[in-house]
Amino acid sequence: MKILLVDDELVSLCKLEQLIKDLNHQPLVADDGETAWKIWQREKPDIVITDWMMPKMDGPRLCTKIRKAESGGYTYLILVTSKNNSQDIVAGMEAGADDYITKPFHRDELIARIKAGERVLNLQIKDLVIFAMAKLAESRDPETGQHLNRIRSFSKILTQALSQSGKSEKFPEKIDSQFVDNIYLTSPLHDIGKVGIPDSVLLKPGRLNEKEFSMMKNHSLIGYETLRDAFNMYPKASFLKMSCEIALNHHERVDGSGYPNGLKKEDIPLSARIVALADVYDALVSVRVYKKAFTHDVAKSIIEQDSGKHFDPDIVDAFLRCETDFIKISDEFKETAILSM
Repeated sequence: MKILLVDDELVSLCKLEQLIKDLNHQPLVADDGETAWKIWQREKPDIVITDWMMPKMDGPRLCTKIRKAESGGYTYLILVTSKNNSQDIVAGMEAGADDYITKPFHRDELIARIKAGERVLNLQIKDLVIFAMAKLAESRDPETGQHLNRIRSFSKILTQALSQSGKSEKFPEKIDSQFVDNIYLTSPLHDIGKVGIPDSVLLKPGRLNEKEFSMMKNHSLIGYETLRDAFNMYPKASFLKMSCEIALNHHERVDGSGYPNGLKKEDIPLSARIVALADVYDALVSVRVYKKAFTHDVAKSIIEQDSGKHFDPDIVDAFLRCETDFIKISDEFKETAILSM
């Protein structure tokens, strides 16, 4: 993350620069407002930490110029000031600042302000990425409608059941509220790579032959590579990390017979193991051109038989504990008509 630091006091500027480096962010420095403005136009930093009183252009004026010039992206602005009366603070906020910190400030306090800015920016990135990717999938994949609503609901229910099972210590990933939120948000992107599959394969009204299925399997890599580029730009965005894991690995099987890499057991990320069961269940109970919808009991039997082969046994156990929720979700998001893959 790029953070622009603006201060006409050299000692303060050097301390700030070292702090940003310690946090593994990229510091950009300016010793006056006009220089900072030029750097902002050229570099488009994610966060600006600017002193209030500076030569040539003060902090509030810099904030105003940045806010007027923003288009697609958002810059989180923090004013550093010795002013602490409410009238001055209001003036700074009205100039476009998101936050302020008074001098002299403590290192931990500034770190907390930066983290608050990261959270705001991550929310913006998250909404943009998920919306754009979901709309892209919707334009190509004929199964995106209620299928996506069911997948994310199934995945969330499974994750919550796992977290309540008493077996969460078995998983290296921490199943907390953020994990639950992320899997609900990102599981609809599991098949985003299908946008790179030719229509002749993606829209074929029936089962795929061996060559076509080989082409279809590439969607895991295509989806992963697409989301990985976004993750590389924002490596601290946990939802992007999870979306990459799911897109790449949701067709892996715990016995190593899946694709694209033949991973086994815990080598498959937990998020992908969860979505794998949710995805297969939905395929089983849904109508396809080449098959009728199976009943819940038939789908349940197939999943139980594949425990330890296709599916993680702990996730199968979680599924069995919340199967009534699966039935409710299926009823809530029924398709009126559905095409084959």
